Amino acid sequence: MKLIFLPGPGAQSTTLDTSRSAHKAIFLVILLLPFIAGAGLVWLLSVSERSEIGRQMLLQWRAQLSEQESIVNLAQTQISDELSGITLKVAELEARVIRLDALGEQVAITAQLDNGEFDFSLRPALGGPRNGRVTSDLIAINTDLPLTKMLANLSSHVAKSEQELILLDEQLAAKELRVEAFITGKPIKKGWMSSSYGHRIDPFSGRKAWHDGVDFAGADGSDVIAVAGGIVIDASSRGGYGTFVELNHGNGYVTRYAHNRSLNVQVGDIVEKGQVIALMGSSGRSTGPHVHFEILRNGKSVNPERYIYRASL
Repeated sequence: MKLIFLPGPGAQSTTLDTSRSAHKAIFLVILLLPFIAGAGLVWLLSVSERSEIGRQMLLQWRAQLSEQESIVNLAQTQISDELSGITLKVAELEARVIRLDALGEQVAITAQLDNGEFDFSLRPALGGPRNGRVTSDLIAINTDLPLTKMLANLSSHVAKSEQELILLDEQLAAKELRVEAFITGKPIKKGWMSSSYGHRIDPFSGRKAWHDGVDFAGADGSDVIAVAGGIVIDASSRGGYGTFVELNHGNGYVTRYAHNRSLNVQVGDIVEKGQVIALMGSSGRSTGPHVHFEILRNGKSVNPERYIYRASL
């Protein structure tokens, strides 16, 4: 078979003889060329499609990674915030526990507990045999609770204990105050009662007169002590009383100590039971070193002997 190619008008024609080998090869190439072009086009389209799919998958992966990174960052922020909050809460609980320990020590001292019975500077003694079942149960219970909730429960327990200790301390302090303000005993450490309460013969006039207190004689300069805790409301020189001290003990009770040589306290001082408030002397209307001791209740004189010899609380 022969193929004649005419390039154009007036141009020389070209004849292709398919019986010849060289021409046969060219003819086959010409025939296969559309198929090769089509296959190449299909391949290019396939590669392009796969490239687009890959690009979309890559974008999706990047989006997922970005989302996961955001989630991780948010979780890290939440964990950091929670840890900061927990740190502050633990610091607060530690401060409150320290305060509880100090308050416990104070209560133990106030209650006069045996030495070493309560040592708040040491951790509580704990112990017991190993029990796997109980331990696992406790873990199962605790793992269901968030750490913040556990801290809240601990905080509530500490607050309850703190309130109980405060109330106990207030009760003990009130009891201690009542004991401290309880009038009992003599206003001297050494000496004797030289004159009683009530009617007596006045040592200066020799006539019968009323004596509003009791007198305790002793050595000049010996200690005069408070028979109860209280506040100094007068410390001065008062006529026949001489150098004079007056204490208010609350609940309407007042005690007076007269004829002192000198005073160890001044107005406004808070004194304790048994504290030395003056030195015995003979100032004012006095025949010798002694202390004139009076007790007033709601402004009225009462017999001091009822309080001198009564039992302590």
